[in-house]
Amino acid sequence: MTRQPKKPVTRHVISINDLTEKEIKTIFDLAQGFLKELSDKTFPYRIARSTTVAPTSVFATLFYESSTRTRLSFESAMLRLGGENITSADPNTSSAAKGESIADAVRVISNYADIIVIRHPKDGAARLAADYSTIPVINGGDGSHEHPTQTLCDLFTLKKKNKNLKNLNVAIAGDLKGSRTIHSFVYALARFGAHIVPMAAPGMELPAHVDRRLREEFHCKWGAGPIGALYRTPDQPHQPALFSEPDFELSVNYKSRGNDPDRREDKDEHIAAVYVTRFQKERWAEKEQSYPKIDSNFLKEPKFSQASVLHPLPRVGELDASVDSDVRAVYFEQAAYGVPVRMALISLLLGLRRGKPLPKFEGGFEGQRIPQYDHPRSDGINCTNLNCIVHESSERQYVRNKFHLVKISSPPAFKLRCAYCETDIDRFVIASKKNKWFTRDVSVFFRTAEQNFKELIAFSDESEAVRSGYHLRKDAQSSNSPHDVRIETHS
Repeated sequence: MTRQPKKPVTRHVISINDLTEKEIKTIFDLAQGFLKELSDKTFPYRIARSTTVAPTSVFATLFYESSTRTRLSFESAMLRLGGENITSADPNTSSAAKGESIADAVRVISNYADIIVIRHPKDGAARLAADYSTIPVINGGDGSHEHPTQTLCDLFTLKKKNKNLKNLNVAIAGDLKGSRTIHSFVYALARFGAHIVPMAAPGMELPAHVDRRLREEFHCKWGAGPIGALYRTPDQPHQPALFSEPDFELSVNYKSRGNDPDRREDKDEHIAAVYVTRFQKERWAEKEQSYPKIDSNFLKEPKFSQASVLHPLPRVGELDASVDSDVRAVYFEQAAYGVPVRMALISLLLGLRRGKPLPKFEGGFEGQRIPQYDHPRSDGINCTNLNCIVHESSERQYVRNKFHLVKISSPPAFKLRCAYCETDIDRFVIASKKNKWFTRDVSVFFRTAEQNFKELIAFSDESEAVRSGYHLRKDAQSSNSPHDVRIETHS
């Protein structure tokens, strides 16, 4: 039997939560350094010159979905660093058109380049690529899951305009359900202590698992507000662990001006930024839907008087061109920041320049503090997100039923989170492969010693367990087995 080679020590960035707050600040410091050194004298937000930081490095862009800003800004970033680019920008002209898997593609490209950015229409595709790559993988957008480097550009822009991210009121408008940029962005805003004001288009609210994660793990709560609702984060550092502390109590009330035009508006009413997103028609079955439009009249409301207007672009009618001439419009500047920010990220991932590189881990990710559920794709429960990469026929032999175990303080107390797309499953049963019983008491997962963990398998419901040859365990609530051990976690 051939022994599989040990996975190298490297570092991948698939989610914004793969980066600590300190690492994000390091990226911003380095990006600002590149701007100071290489910016255009007329337009100081634009990189206009090159350096020789990466003269021997090759960057690969692997895009299975259309892109302009993300691909070109990454390629520009590498060229500005003095490196070279190779690209697969159209799946119809690559081996993907012949049915090649992502797993095979990245293993081949790892021989040609030093770092890869991938974009794909399936949620979790970037994580799958990272599982098979021997060089750093950056997520350039995977389905409606996340787009972490866009969020880095968004945060950098906010920081440039406001000096500080803490306590900023940031409105997010449009398709909050289908927009991967929004999903990364709200996690980051929560971690840095901003106040999030959702302004969703009808029927396009944040996905349930993102909403619940903000509440349960990022300690955000709903509060009353003048537009939609308000998420507010506590005055405590974000805990990146999957186990949360108890929810904190929150009381936030915007104060109305009433009908008195001379009354001074409360400081907390002001919106520091409005983040606009387009209708993500590629993520919806109905390609034509009514959609709100933000124009100069919308921005006349007093609460938006100092609000920067951001947009990840492209826009397709949801942001009127009349806003372009407004001093609050910063979306083209925001796009320009994509080059220095991505220059910084590439430099740190490859350890090319200035300060400490980002730490590297065996397999590319920091290890989980608790066991991970991991079974073959054909065994037990599958991810419930039909757009997850695990359901892609060309990838079936390369993916597994992999889930993080999540314990929260509110019911249901236990969840499975897909390791690829991060969709949560909160209804399932647990079975013993050895003894052929199943139980509704999913806390068994959290009471089982690590050495016995592989003996447990999850099914979506009781009928699936029965069809697979398992019977109901009558003493399911018992925890007297010698193998039952509470798994402890540490913050």
